[in-house]
Amino acid sequence: MIRKSLLALVPAGLLLAAPVHAQEQTILPGYWDVTNKISAIVSQTKKEKRCITPAEVSKFMMGPSNRHYKCDYPTRVFKDGKITLKGNCATKNGSKATVEATGNYSPTTFNMVAQISTTYAGVALSGQATTTAKRISEACPATPDAG
Repeated sequence: MIRKSLLALVPAGLLLAAPVHAQEQTILPGYWDVTNKISAIVSQTKKEKRCITPAEVSKFMMGPSNRHYKCDYPTRVFKDGKITLKGNCATKNGSKATVEATGNYSPTTFNMVAQISTTYAGVALSGQATTTAKRISEACPATPDAG
């Protein structure tokens, strides 16, 4: 139960919704090999190959927000190949966590490590989430590999 509460706040692709400034270089769309590792009480690793379309680049780069949790990053810097995120995430049931992430990116690589802190039943919990990704092809396959 504790692990599920903490993991619910962990980004899936850190996992990665503000627009990217047009003049900044970001990752390229295409077919990517993505690994997400979560270390919180126990470790869990998820590997997948995924197609990142031009419309999804911004979402992948800029931080998590999905049907399970919503994150707000007052500090959100993606500049000169460096990443800095500081903010808070909350689940629909009210669980909250603070997130501080750093990393780097290029047109064909993405690496980010996030430190996550929360409390459950008054007990402080922390964890780490790491996303590493590498572009493996400019074009996505007709039938993507489920990873």
